[in-house]
Amino acid sequence: MPIKVVLGAQWGDEGKGKLTDILAPEAQLCARAAGGHNAGHSIVANGVAYSFHLLPSGLINPNCMNFIGSDVVFHVPSFFSELKQLDEKGLPNVYDRILVSDRVHINFDLHAAVDGLEEIELGERKIGTTGRGIITNFTVNGPSYSTKAARSGIRLADMFDQELFEAKLRRLAHGYKARYGDLLKYDVEEEIERFRGYRTELAKYAVDGLTFMYSAQTSNSNIIIEGANAVMLDISMGSYPYVTSSNTTISGIIAGLNLNPKGITETIGVVKAYTTRVGAGAFMTEDLGEVGTKLQEIGREWGTSTGRRRRYLVVVKHGHMINYYTALNLTKLDVLDTFETIKIAIAYKDKSTGKELDFYPADHNILDNAEVVYHEMPGWKKSTINARTYSDLPKEAQDYVEYIEKFVGVKVKWIGTGPDREAMIARN
Repeated sequence: MPIKVVLGAQWGDEGKGKLTDILAPEAQLCARAAGGHNAGHSIVANGVAYSFHLLPSGLINPNCMNFIGSDVVFHVPSFFSELKQLDEKGLPNVYDRILVSDRVHINFDLHAAVDGLEEIELGERKIGTTGRGIITNFTVNGPSYSTKAARSGIRLADMFDQELFEAKLRRLAHGYKARYGDLLKYDVEEEIERFRGYRTELAKYAVDGLTFMYSAQTSNSNIIIEGANAVMLDISMGSYPYVTSSNTTISGIIAGLNLNPKGITETIGVVKAYTTRVGAGAFMTEDLGEVGTKLQEIGREWGTSTGRRRRYLVVVKHGHMINYYTALNLTKLDVLDTFETIKIAIAYKDKSTGKELDFYPADHNILDNAEVVYHEMPGWKKSTINARTYSDLPKEAQDYVEYIEKFVGVKVKWIGTGPDREAMIARN
């Protein structure tokens, strides 16, 4: 029962999909545990760029089955649209290699309509959503997960009882209409009619997620788990309240896919060689000047679904304390090729007491009254693009990698040196 888990170690957009794609050829099953269709990543394979949002990127491997787990919020139009796009780009049998837990909660257009209204209600305290009703990368109180927590949500299993499904959706829409009145621009009957068309087609994808995953594990399948979002967006352990509404860490992976923890053989943290985030929230190493702009432009930091930037090792260490990584995948090392100096955040110092913290505090007041302690290293000023072996890297780049290993306490097993699938150094 070998299970490899790939998790984002910062705020997302680390390049998790590329490593999943590299590992997928040895997997019989690639699964997602939580999140929705708002986040995403791109993979370049054989000269073709594929975008994944709701679907697991294991679909690139023609021999890999794929599964959407129970804690995902499931947007049906996006599911079919994304499958169609992958099919049109030539991926084989995509419609036959994806299953969905019937326990997923459906993310309706109603949720997207309400999402914007909740942000308006928050005013200056708004958190910055992707406007897709998921409260994910950045909000704390969005519609899809909040209806799930309030036990008024609608699961995929409900779809196959037409009378029950339609009564639940009308009741949900009525509740929001009572709250927002004419501000809510939404036609519940139009959405109900659309789902009447989906019902038959969805039936072939829906399975009991509990028995499906139990069978996969007890039959000793080789399983890869693709995490959504990243550790700093975890609702319990992330930079709350500027987080998603699901558990994006190892605990959420186990719960969303009912994994046997004893079967997890590797937990891989994917770490960008620098740190970015979008949306609101504390980001102490933010650089809005020349360095930040350079990182954003060279690193193509514009988002697959939707920046703020610097190297931020305190966050990676924070993630390791939560996820217990067995290895790291350092991505986009080549983005730093032209920098004279690499500044790495290793602690926070309280301005009034001089006390240093080497962890990420829960109290944002501490961050607001702190300054960042940096460790500076010389840049390498040489191209690392498409380097294939560790010895191909300049000595200063190797020093940077080894400093990360020492600080976090985890070996860097893979190093990304460009956007292509092949631009990845694998270390023994």
